[in-house]
Amino acid sequence: MQRTPRDVAAKPGPSDPAAPAASTAPQIQLVPATAEGALDAAEEAVDLLLESGRAPGDVLVITTGEPHPWAAHELSFGEAAYWAQHDAGDDVFYADAAVAERAAARPVVVVAVNGGSEAAAATALSLAHSRAGGLLIVCGDPQRINSALGAGV
Repeated sequence: MQRTPRDVAAKPGPSDPAAPAASTAPQIQLVPATAEGALDAAEEAVDLLLESGRAPGDVLVITTGEPHPWAAHELSFGEAAYWAQHDAGDDVFYADAAVAERAAARPVVVVAVNGGSEAAAATALSLAHSRAGGLLIVCGDPQRINSALGAGV
């Protein structure tokens, strides 16, 4: 019996959601830096992303130690104004690991492992992994990052 296109279409087949989970996991890039240099490395990564054509609203930056100066400045105007900028989604958004859980997913998440406890770093990295749509860039000491993750990145 010869199969017609209608016969083939009538048979159920695999759908896109059945694709391997690995295709939905973000690509991970590690940028080696000291804790003191992690914030600068994250800034350089953001600059490169923007220069390569990435939209500013595609990027979320999470810090594990001291907050990014932008976040500290914006928070001085109050939490409502700070989170309104997040919700607008039209610029790079900077969040401290302690409040990053409130941040929505973005195509790119950059993490600056710039201090904080090992537990805070592990939590931030796990959260960042879940928020990154396609790319996760982690800036910091590779040994500390691997220790925080409990495995190699």
